[in-house]
Amino acid sequence: MEQAPSDPERQLQPASLEPLGLPDAGLEAAAGEDVQGAREEGSGVDAMTENHFWLKKIEISVSEAEKRTGRNAMNMQETYTAYLIETRSVEHADGQSALTDSLWRRYSEFELLRNYLLVYYPHIVVPPLPEKRAEFVWHKLSADNMDPDFVERRRIGLENFLLRVASHPVLCRDRIFHLFLTQEGNWKETVNETGFQLKADSRLKALNATFRVKNPDKRFTELKHYSDELQSVISHLLRVRARVADRLYGVYKVHGNYGRVFSEWSAIEKEMGDGLQSAGHHMDVYASSIDDILEDEEHYADQLKEYLFYAEALRAVCRKHELMQYDLEMAAQDLASKKQQCEELATGTVRTFSLKGMTTKLFGQETPEQREARIKVLEEQINEGEQQLKSRNLEGREFVKNAWADIERFKEQKNRDLKEALISYAVMQISMCKKGIQVWTNAKECFSKM
Repeated sequence: MEQAPSDPERQLQPASLEPLGLPDAGLEAAAGEDVQGAREEGSGVDAMTENHFWLKKIEISVSEAEKRTGRNAMNMQETYTAYLIETRSVEHADGQSALTDSLWRRYSEFELLRNYLLVYYPHIVVPPLPEKRAEFVWHKLSADNMDPDFVERRRIGLENFLLRVASHPVLCRDRIFHLFLTQEGNWKETVNETGFQLKADSRLKALNATFRVKNPDKRFTELKHYSDELQSVISHLLRVRARVADRLYGVYKVHGNYGRVFSEWSAIEKEMGDGLQSAGHHMDVYASSIDDILEDEEHYADQLKEYLFYAEALRAVCRKHELMQYDLEMAAQDLASKKQQCEELATGTVRTFSLKGMTTKLFGQETPEQREARIKVLEEQINEGEQQLKSRNLEGREFVKNAWADIERFKEQKNRDLKEALISYAVMQISMCKKGIQVWTNAKECFSKM
């Protein structure tokens, strides 16, 4: 990923506007005053310099998954999976063992939590949830979302999501997130009372802003392009891995035929029988080992999938920036139009073709009193427009500053995680090859003893 330019606080405003001073608020202030009711007290602490975070005080785990049956909102019978979330305080007095709190959550509740975080923290690359249905499957892997192996991998993914949020310097302080871990009853009602759905940006409006914005920030444009490429590269990598898993599974299982043939052969040989029987046993062990190998591989694939979904989280930040830039440009355009109208009324000249100009020619000029009244109204609107534009500029520049701070944090996390995952995957492949060599070495010794 390319490094951002040296000035991450470049203003968001159109080039024709005078630059405004940058605010001094920290990263957490970017969510605005509307979020104050959704956070704990003490959020004014500089989150980027505090390294302990909430994970230093509490342990979080999704320890169990359970298949359940119930009725949905349409009063229809449905089968779903519930996940047991356990939290335990690390800090406790007098050496007493800390009590463990636990509650059950559905996947849809995890989705509700993430949607809330996306709305209230648009400048943050919000951690993604694991896939709802299996993707990039190979023939032995079930695509059923109720499959026990898939449910187990999703349990691990949901735990990872909670740990990501809890370790984030801003998200970990959110009150709704705390209640998600501690309040089982009426949690959905609490989230809905925040009104986050009403604050969510319209998809159509965001799409309109993407195509109509005139002065997009080059860095966000490049980031959006990077996220598209990252998603494409990881998708291709997962497809290749699925094809390799298919073929590798077949190759290993075919080795089981060696075991069967050697066993049949040993039955008709006296001197060579024991050696052939032992070699056949080694071949059977080799054939059956692929199941555990590919099961371990799925965990590495899930790590890649997390960053496949992170690409969409990056695009969400870019879309929010485009929308803010578009609103700013529309406010600037409206202000310029009102200033031109005021000037034309004051001087009595019309610079451009307008319905007002045609009306004046047809029905005559306005009286001085009418003109003065209109000028007064326009001046009030211009004053309000200037204040609004100034506010949007400040909001926009702070969004850029805070977004890039979090993007830099994400980049460090991404580089560290993907490096670790790829190295571990390579080590696993080396170990698999060594086991294959050992099997054939043992078979060689069996043949030598015949």
